[in-house]
Amino acid sequence: MPEPLPVGLIILDGLGLSSRREGNAWALAATPNLDRWWRRVPSGRLQASGEAVGLAPGQMGDSNVGHLNLGAGRVVVQDVLRISRSIACGEFYDNPVLVEACQPGRVVHLVGLVSDGGVHSHQDHLYALLELARRRKVAWVAVHAILDGRDVPPQSAGIFIDRLEGELVGIGAIASVMGRYWAMDRDGRWDRLRAAHATMVMGRGRRAASARTALAEGYARGETDEFLTPTVIDGTGIAPAESVICFNFRADRARQLSRALADPDFASFPREGGLRQLTTMTLYDEEFPLPHAFAPLPRPSHGLGEWLSELGLSQLRIAETEKYAHVTYFFSGGRETPYPGERRALIPSPRVATYDLQPEMSAREVTDIALAEVRRDPPDVVILNYANPDMVGHTGILSAAVRAVETVDACLGRVVPAFRAALIVSDHGNAEQMLDPATGGPYTAHTSNPVPAILLDASRPGAVLADGILADVAPTLLEIMGLPVPPEMTGRSLLGRTDCR
Repeated sequence: MPEPLPVGLIILDGLGLSSRREGNAWALAATPNLDRWWRRVPSGRLQASGEAVGLAPGQMGDSNVGHLNLGAGRVVVQDVLRISRSIACGEFYDNPVLVEACQPGRVVHLVGLVSDGGVHSHQDHLYALLELARRRKVAWVAVHAILDGRDVPPQSAGIFIDRLEGELVGIGAIASVMGRYWAMDRDGRWDRLRAAHATMVMGRGRRAASARTALAEGYARGETDEFLTPTVIDGTGIAPAESVICFNFRADRARQLSRALADPDFASFPREGGLRQLTTMTLYDEEFPLPHAFAPLPRPSHGLGEWLSELGLSQLRIAETEKYAHVTYFFSGGRETPYPGERRALIPSPRVATYDLQPEMSAREVTDIALAEVRRDPPDVVILNYANPDMVGHTGILSAAVRAVETVDACLGRVVPAFRAALIVSDHGNAEQMLDPATGGPYTAHTSNPVPAILLDASRPGAVLADGILADVAPTLLEIMGLPVPPEMTGRSLLGRTDCR
C-alpha cells in the first residue's frame, strides 16, 4: 500500500495583499494557480504586523517575526518591543551588561543599522545608548553607521544621518558609514564583510569629509543607501582596549560581523588587528555567546514542530539559504537543533550580487528536492518556504518581482499535488507594493498589509477560512490533520469560524 501523502504548510515569503494594481507584483504577474485558488477555494486574510505579531502598533512585520508566530501558534512578543519598553521605563540605563561596556573614560564604538525600520534595529535604541554614554561619562563615542535603504526608502539615509549628528554633539562623531549590503551579509559572502571590517576596525578604505558627503558621493556613483561603499569619516579604527556595542537586535544579519570582530577562531578571511571587546543587544549565536544586554525569552513550549515530534510524527523543513534559518531556527522558536522526527533540506541560494539578476532564485530546486523527499520517504508534514517575493521585492525592481512571483506560482503548481492537503500562507508583505505611493519611485521595504491564507483540501468541501493572525496557522494545520491543539497555543483554528479577529 502506498504511503499516505503529507500535509504541506507553504510559506510565500513577503507576499501580501493589496487592492492597488500599480506596483503590485502579484496583480501584474501571470499567476494562474494562485489566482484560481484565491477565487475558488477557502481563503482568508491574516494580519502579519503590529500587535498581531508582538510588535508595536503600526510596525511592519518581517520574516523572523512571521516565522516565530507561525511556528509558535501564539503571539510572540518581539525584542524590539522589549527594548523599547525598557527604555521607556528607565531600566535600560541600569542594564548591567551595557553599563559594563560604557566604563567612564573609555572610548565606545556603536555599530548597527541606523534607521527607524524596526526590522533589525531602531534608531531610538541608538539614541538611548548615547544617553547612557553621557550618564556614564565615557570619553568618546564613535558610531559606525550601517545604512538601510531596504526596510526604509532606498535614499532616505540623509534624514537619519542628520538626526544622528545632532544627537552626537558634545559626545562623539560618526566614524564610518557603509551600506548594509557590506556589513550585514548572512550568506558567507566574506568579500563584502572583509571590506566592512577593514573600514570599521582598521580605518582603511574610501574617505570622505562627512557622512553627508559620503552619501552624496555614493549617490553620484549610482549607489543607494543599502549599497554605499564602506567609507571612513572621522576615525582611525577600533583599538583593542575600546568597547564595541552592536545595537542590532535581530541576530541573523549580525552573526557574521560579530564573529569577525570577536571570535578567536575566525578564519573566513585574514583578519587584521586582532579581537575586539564586543557587547551585543541580544544573543546572536548560541554557539558563540557574547555579553548581551537582553537575554532570550524562554522558547515558546509546544510550538508546532515540537508538538508534531511529541505526537510521533515526522516533518521536513525545506528552504533555500536566504530563508533556511527562518523555516528552521525561527519557526522552532529559537531552537537550532532538529526535533526527533524532523529532517531538513537546505538548497543554496544563487550567488549573485542582487536577486533582480536572478529572480527565480532557487525556487525550482527547492521544489525538485521537496518532491524527491516526498517520494523517497514521505514525512507527515512538509514546511516549505519560497524566498522569492521577499528577497526580490527588496531590490525595488518591479519587473524582477513579477518574474519572482510567476516562478513561485509555477512551482506551486508542481508541488501542491504532492500533498493531501496544503495550507498556503505568507509571513509579511513586500512584493505587493514595489512603488512608493508618495514618490512613485522604487519601494524596497516590507509592508503592513495583510497576507493570504489559502486552503487546498479536497476532503473538506464547503470549508470556510476565517480571517485571523499568523498565530492561528499552527492550530489550523493541526485541525486539518485531525490532531489535538496543545493548551500553550493561544491561536485559534481558522476553520469553521464565523468571527473575525
